[in-house]
Amino acid sequence: MTAVARSLPRRFLLACLFTATVSALALTAVTSFDDEPPPATKGSASLVAADPFAANGEPALDPAEPAVAVNRVHAPRPQLPGGGTLVFGHRRFLVAYYGSANTGALGVLGETSPNRMVKRLREAAAPFARADSEVQIVFELIVTVADAGPGKDGDYSHDIARADVQRYIDAAHEHGALLLLDIQPGRSGFLSVVRRWKWALEDPYVGLALDPEWRMGRRGVPGQRIGSVSAAEVNRVTGWLKTLVQIEQLPQKLFVLHQFRTDMIEDIDDIDPRVGLVMVQHVDGFGTPAQKLDTFHTVVRPRQFFLGFKLFYDEDRRLMRPGEVRALRPRVQFVSYQ
Repeated sequence: MTAVARSLPRRFLLACLFTATVSALALTAVTSFDDEPPPATKGSASLVAADPFAANGEPALDPAEPAVAVNRVHAPRPQLPGGGTLVFGHRRFLVAYYGSANTGALGVLGETSPNRMVKRLREAAAPFARADSEVQIVFELIVTVADAGPGKDGDYSHDIARADVQRYIDAAHEHGALLLLDIQPGRSGFLSVVRRWKWALEDPYVGLALDPEWRMGRRGVPGQRIGSVSAAEVNRVTGWLKTLVQIEQLPQKLFVLHQFRTDMIEDIDDIDPRVGLVMVQHVDGFGTPAQKLDTFHTVVRPRQFFLGFKLFYDEDRRLMRPGEVRALRPRVQFVSYQ
């Protein structure tokens, strides 16, 4: 110990040591962020039954997962469109347009710019409103698109331009919309693709959707067969996303799993609930109303997920009306149009 150090009060030295230790822990948490989290122990609480936020609005930590050093400065938590930090707060009902940027081939959303499409989306969403619930509009944007050919990377998918995604982020903030980044990974794993979109997922308005139909494994070709994903892979993605929510102190983040066949999600019972994520099982089958309802009742798991439902402008044979969708049981809280 130097002469200068010996001359300082003991309490001052202890305070400096504590500050240095906390700083090192925070740096470790940030620099190791891109490592995959260890597998989480499955929690027993139902996502629907349990409030994933404590009464003070702070996310509780899962005791089965390692603690993350978070800088809890007294800055207010970012808000969702319309205020608050809860996706389904104020009894919100979500209505989305689905598609990719600059093309109508993949869904209605890309038929025009987001700033022009918002008026049409609001008109489609209005009939879903009820006296006791609000309607929240959503842009569901395919940001990684499955391809019929391998491409330069051999992964049978490509990312749309970052500038196009930023246009939708800007439009979401301008018009009070949520934005869902939809992932069609081809032969890549979901997590490796999702990590490329970390910059966008740091925005409080931006959520994530996984589409197992386009998860091909090592040999599949998009469009030639229906893909699938394991619960373990979903858990790796949601563990990573939950950590992002904690580190950035974000409001609840919308997380969507698309499904229209039971074999699209392997061992679905083993998908873990995640504090800070609102996990939606979104049923995507098309056809007649009777066929769509058969698919819905075959795959839904209302005790494990919030529920979503897709309507197809072109493929459905007699488009179901908003009142019919609102009358579905188990209850649907998110509907999208493609």
